[in-house]
Amino acid sequence: MSTAKEISHGIVKAVITLIAMAVILYLLYQIKSIFIYFCCALILSLMGSPIIRFLTKKLHFKKIIAVIVTMVLFILIMLGFVFMFVPLFTTQAQNLSVLNTARLQEDVTHLVQQIDGILAVRDLSLEKLLNQSNLSSKLNFDFIPNIFNSIISTISGLGIGIASTFFITFFFLKDRAIFQYHFKKLLPEKQEDRVLASLDKINDLLSRYFVGLAIQLFVVFILTLIVLLIFGVKGALMIAFLCAILNIIPYIGPLIANLLGVILTMLSYISEDFNEVILPKAISVMIGFFIVQFIDNNFNQPLIFSNSIKSHPLEIFIVILASGMMTGVFGMILAIPIYTCLKVIGKEFFPHVKFIQLLTKDI
Repeated sequence: MSTAKEISHGIVKAVITLIAMAVILYLLYQIKSIFIYFCCALILSLMGSPIIRFLTKKLHFKKIIAVIVTMVLFILIMLGFVFMFVPLFTTQAQNLSVLNTARLQEDVTHLVQQIDGILAVRDLSLEKLLNQSNLSSKLNFDFIPNIFNSIISTISGLGIGIASTFFITFFFLKDRAIFQYHFKKLLPEKQEDRVLASLDKINDLLSRYFVGLAIQLFVVFILTLIVLLIFGVKGALMIAFLCAILNIIPYIGPLIANLLGVILTMLSYISEDFNEVILPKAISVMIGFFIVQFIDNNFNQPLIFSNSIKSHPLEIFIVILASGMMTGVFGMILAIPIYTCLKVIGKEFFPHVKFIQLLTKDI
């Protein structure tokens, strides 16, 4: 009887636990915006920690002054992006909102005809393929103004999110010791030292990783901008910015960025002659982007992986590939931070496992 009673109690306990977890997940889904704000604030606080350490230890600033200076630096960087890109984007969006879509369709048709003329030399006909698929009649660019108007509305709604993120970041940086003190009280005494050591190591590694990632994106932005300016591409700032941001997505992002950059380059010269202007510009930009990616893949990324998270590039490639196959693009973006956390936890709690010793020998 006692065994049956224990089993029934175990089943009831498991059901209650599952229900509680479901309720928690539902509540987290309902307040996902706040969760995103906290994640962004956590990343900013990790990036700001080295700056605060430098200001307090090297320049002997008071903690509150160092936090304020760091926050002002973040705000200035954000405003720099706003003043650099938003006016350009808004101007282009306003132009597109009153765009003569019929004229754009004519330009695209003309571009297709030029491509068809080049392919005809090799006994290929793009025009016949398009006619057979009836794709030309289905092309309708009336959606473009609506898309850009929606983007502008979305950007205008980011104000609350940005303000909330900076507000949370300020207290993460200012009251970090208080948060750690209260968190320490929640830990079991036997695991307290290990957990705190893991958190300190994770904080250090991720701080260096996010700072290194920001530097990598900035370098990619500068190199891409130089390539575009060399070949006189219109809208070089916007294209370079988009290409740099897409590099956040490991491996796939740079490929998408290169393709997007070439397409935007071709569209910026859509009214020009295809053979003399559009094709040479596109090929030149493509070659330039490949050079930028070669520099990034062989210098920037290995430097970040080896110095920040102490992982071999092949090891990172396997982790990112597996994460992408299981969870898609977002998994690829979060793969490195999550894998770093798991490595640190493994080293602290399972230091005698040979496989973990092999993976964490440099941490």
